[in-house]
Amino acid sequence: MRLLLLSNSTLHGQAYLAHAREAIEEHVPRGATLAFVPYALADHDAYTAKVADALGPLGVAVRGAHAGGDPNAVVAQADAVFVGGGNTFRLLRALQRTGLLDTIRDRVRAGVPYLGSSAGTNVACPTIRTTNDMPIVEPNGFAALGLVPFQINAHFLDADAASTHMGETREERLEQFLEENDVPVLAMREGAWLRVGDGSADLGGTTASRLLRRGEAPVELPPGTDVGGLLQTPARYDA
Repeated sequence: MRLLLLSNSTLHGQAYLAHAREAIEEHVPRGATLAFVPYALADHDAYTAKVADALGPLGVAVRGAHAGGDPNAVVAQADAVFVGGGNTFRLLRALQRTGLLDTIRDRVRAGVPYLGSSAGTNVACPTIRTTNDMPIVEPNGFAALGLVPFQINAHFLDADAASTHMGETREERLEQFLEENDVPVLAMREGAWLRVGDGSADLGGTTASRLLRRGEAPVELPPGTDVGGLLQTPARYDA
């Protein structure tokens, strides 16, 4: 499988996908037809047009999965798949209802490049249990694509020592997840991404990520870190 999983699609001060342009250009071949899955946001046409504007200069033809009546046919005929960000619960429910979970999984396992950002990165995991999003809709369970065998937390935020907010920090919420589930969590700050291919995995971007495991101290992982070992790590949910 070939995966490029972005923590975010827009970095402060830059245009949509601009911060990952070179990585995307390496990942999606020039001349490719890309199926864009827009279901994490409500306006599918506008979202697809935004992606087309960003990827057109890279020589990539973008087609919305929602266009043409059968999203599975759009994905089946594409050279690459991009699942965009937004609300992860809304995205997963749409993937379930359209049958795209199986179609995308099969295509990616057959070698079609997969690009995900934010919610699109969340659904590449076995479940969406480590999303930050509000459950604005109710999907039929939390099981997702399972393209990687561990969990990712996109848009990871460090605790602000100067803040008077008394709720849990992001890290505390992930530690609560680990109390119930024995599976690594790769917490990616904005500006970070994960590349997977040929049995290897490494971090890229401009910011460090953080690896959390049950019963262990969190570990900082700078860009360029080889995290291929996570692809072989067993995971136990509800354990």
